[in-house]
Amino acid sequence: MPNRLAHATSPYLLQHADNPVDWWQWEPAAFDEARRRGVPVFLSVGYSSCHWCHVLAHESFEDELTAAYMNEHFVNIKVDREERPDIDAVYMEAVQAATGQGGWPMSVFMTADAEPFYFGTYFPPEPRQGMPSFTQVLEGVRTAWVGRPEEVAEVAQRIVRDLAGRELDYGKAGTPEPEQLAQALLGLTREYDSARGGFGGAPKFPPSMVLEFLLRHHARTGSEGALHMAADTCEAMARGGVYDQLGGGFARYSVDREWVIPHFEKMLYDNALLCRVYAHLWRATGSDLARRVALETADFMVRELRTDQGGFASALDADSEDPLTGEHVEGAYYAWTPAQLRDVLGEDDGDLAAGCFGVTEEGTFEHGASVLQLPQDGPAVEAGRLAGIKERLLAARGRRPAPGRDDKIVAAWNGLAIAALAECGAYFERPDLVERATEAADLLVRVHMDGRARLSRTSKDGQVGTNDGVLEDYGDVADGFLALASVTGEGVWLEFAGFLVDLVLDRFTAEDGSLYDTAHDAEKLIRRPQDPTDTAAPSGWTAAAGALLSYAAHTGSEAHRTAAERALGVVHALGPRVPRFIGHGLSVAEALLDGPREVAVVGHPEDPALALLHRTALLGTAPGAVVAVGLPRAADGSGGEFPLLAERTLVHDLPTAYVCRHFVCARPTTEPVELAEQLGVIRP
Repeated sequence: MPNRLAHATSPYLLQHADNPVDWWQWEPAAFDEARRRGVPVFLSVGYSSCHWCHVLAHESFEDELTAAYMNEHFVNIKVDREERPDIDAVYMEAVQAATGQGGWPMSVFMTADAEPFYFGTYFPPEPRQGMPSFTQVLEGVRTAWVGRPEEVAEVAQRIVRDLAGRELDYGKAGTPEPEQLAQALLGLTREYDSARGGFGGAPKFPPSMVLEFLLRHHARTGSEGALHMAADTCEAMARGGVYDQLGGGFARYSVDREWVIPHFEKMLYDNALLCRVYAHLWRATGSDLARRVALETADFMVRELRTDQGGFASALDADSEDPLTGEHVEGAYYAWTPAQLRDVLGEDDGDLAAGCFGVTEEGTFEHGASVLQLPQDGPAVEAGRLAGIKERLLAARGRRPAPGRDDKIVAAWNGLAIAALAECGAYFERPDLVERATEAADLLVRVHMDGRARLSRTSKDGQVGTNDGVLEDYGDVADGFLALASVTGEGVWLEFAGFLVDLVLDRFTAEDGSLYDTAHDAEKLIRRPQDPTDTAAPSGWTAAAGALLSYAAHTGSEAHRTAAERALGVVHALGPRVPRFIGHGLSVAEALLDGPREVAVVGHPEDPALALLHRTALLGTAPGAVVAVGLPRAADGSGGEFPLLAERTLVHDLPTAYVCRHFVCARPTTEPVELAEQLGVIRP
């Protein structure tokens, strides 16, 4: 019989709706029930494409005896971390402080006042590798709760006090200077894996935001070392198994240092960020590989993640059904054996494909299967023949049971996708990608934004969720709208971005300029979350700083620029110390140091020369440059839709570009080559 989760909108919660566990959602009534019964609360946090979340559910939450014990002795709450990142952040901070590590599934035991006293992540059904079984954990917590209540209460209160003492004060650190960014580059150089690309050891995550910083640092300073680290890492990832060689798109991370074996889940935020990075690498170098990967990743997002409502789904699962065993296993959809290649392609093309994609009899994954790679020492193959092989393999793979898809729309991640698709469409003359970006932006305005421009975090099937947007939603959506404004020349997107950044100032900003992840009037948790570090995606803090800075460049607003500068104090403080974990902040700081440049392109919309100037402006590598295009704007406000177009005149009645920064403007130009020089376009 379904439990209370049967009416949830979250796909993750719905996955647990048939568990024998009597799950609650996060709501006051759950804590009231724990208080009434005098039992602790068990909080389980995960997300729909999380492999070990599925394992824990199958082993323990679907077990009748385990569920009966949980129901008798606990009030059990299930939370989708992607719907409630605030809850996840607060308790993950406690888990990491207590255990030195974190991850999902996250398991937290707490009082009826939501004060945590015992933590963990995955627990096996039987004791294993030094870990207690989940049943042992439940029994131990129950014994402590009944037999040592004063000790449990004291531990919970101490943890809450410790968390309260972690308030951040980076608003007074000062704006980042070239020295801090040079130190950050030096720190990254020390951690760089020169043999394999990327940073650090296994598991190795695609460092999308750090790569963006390296590209911007190269554009501003000419640092060849920064460009080489970015380009070599991008090539290593694109040739590895972490990249889907048939369908495009990136897996979440590689379990090894060589990028060979991925953790197969595909997240929207990873692919949006990496799509943009590869597009920017092409913009800087003209790399054919970068162009191919950017477009394949964009096409993957549109083909496999786009929903009927025009937005983009959150993720594809790592697991899928193995056609031979009927079991759900990780990577079943993506791995191949030489025999499987020959079955699809025949002997000659099958053997050729095995050589091209590094598929061996021994296998690189499990059970003699291999994850497809594109090794540099593979056989030379005519491009048309290789394309045909890939097309046939992709069609055959499409007949396998597909991984599940989490169809909920997360506002922040759709903002990242809007920016990536808009820019790819402009760079590679793919108007269909710009249309997909515009449709996603329309969905966010229609469904996620209320009459006061406040955002809701999620929607599903066109129905808005009940959770308020957090800071990353405001920052990433505003950034997506600003990118769309620059590409389309439609000023309405600048206007919508303005609504959102104004709400950042009003609802998320402290007096010292630091930023909170939740609004001033959000639900009160045991601690107000505030995390400036960039991990899998830009933190709300640095995303908001970037949107504030770009909006200020578009409008000349001193208030928004000052807010951006104060927020970037976190980069001054953390950039030299932990550059891998403040990559987006470093990228925004590069834009701040470069200006950012303000580009106004004026002309008649039907003039082809205007389109050429506009595209040249978008291809400029100057960090964070903003672009406005359209008719000149008269002093009375009529005409062009952007403030940057105010009183810009055409030179000799030709489309004209104006580039300004730091209150100084270059000579107006009608020539794309001259405009490219003003914007630092490195390649021809």
